Amino acid sequence: MATVQAVEELRSRVVLGEFGVRNVHTTDFPGNYSGYDDAWDQDRFEKNFRVDVVHMDESSLEFDMVGIDAAIANAFRRILLAEVLMGMAARVSDALGQVPTMAVEKVLVYNNTSIVQDEILAHRLGLIPIHADPRLFEYRNQVRCTRNPHAAKDSSDPNELYVNHKVYTRHMTWVPLGNQADLFPEGTIRPVHDDILIAQLRPGQEIDLLMHCVKGIGKDHAKFSPVATASYRLLPDITLLEPVEGDAAEELSQCFSPGVIEVQEVQGKKVARVANPRLDTFSREVFRNEKLKKAVRLARVRDHYIFSVESTGVLPPDVLVSEAIKVLMGKCRRFLDELDAVQMD
Repeated sequence: MATVQAVEELRSRVVLGEFGVRNVHTTDFPGNYSGYDDAWDQDRFEKNFRVDVVHMDESSLEFDMVGIDAAIANAFRRILLAEVLMGMAARVSDALGQVPTMAVEKVLVYNNTSIVQDEILAHRLGLIPIHADPRLFEYRNQVRCTRNPHAAKDSSDPNELYVNHKVYTRHMTWVPLGNQADLFPEGTIRPVHDDILIAQLRPGQEIDLLMHCVKGIGKDHAKFSPVATASYRLLPDITLLEPVEGDAAEELSQCFSPGVIEVQEVQGKKVARVANPRLDTFSREVFRNEKLKKAVRLARVRDHYIFSVESTGVLPPDVLVSEAIKVLMGKCRRFLDELDAVQMD
């Protein structure tokens, strides 16, 4: 019979070995372990579940979600990537009560003598995040490259030789339709970043085109996704199985990411201790050291997820996360409604 410690490891840790990974599957379902009550209990879930915000700024958010299963964590990640329907603060609700992002959908090329083909140029324009309320808008972009008459004759620097030789998103000009100029103040409708390089030109080359922006969601195309990245990883758990002292302590610290293993002076001896396992990327470099590989156990906490969300800039990441939670709640409500409808039939 498996010991209590071994059962707890099976239930709560994903163990990384030298040649493989153990305990990758969730096993805490009812009846699997004698003496454990793994039936669903809402009070127990509410007691164990928590969300801790670790870092947040205007473009990125890192938070811990503890006490959930991998299926829920992955559903949350997929919703962030493909199903969060966002616009700007002043929104116009669609049939689902949510709002998509804006992106360039159609490009009318009047003149393009640059080295970039029309199709590639249109694709690059479509990936530019637009800070706009999701109605139909038009953007105009007309840039012509000319020589700088004041450039030094012996100069070879394109930035000095040419004028408008780099086409940036700042060259995109919003064309108001109808009374949109009255509804939206100047500067409201714009690309999120004005320094995205679209193409490079040389004297005589010109780009003149008209862009139509439409609304959409990440499931339609990646350009509509409101997040640049949304990922999660399990919390690292590093345990020293025996004391590591002297030069071996220094060797051990070199096997991990900076800040994970700390070397301290204890009674005149160097002693290694685990300082911050969260910083480790689990390269498993320690398993290449014959003297140290049996002194460390590498694992991950099964129900502790470290989420990283980076916004494209259309909306702050905390708003994206709250919208993803609403989408997940809506899915749950629809599923319960369908169950009730089946029972009634």
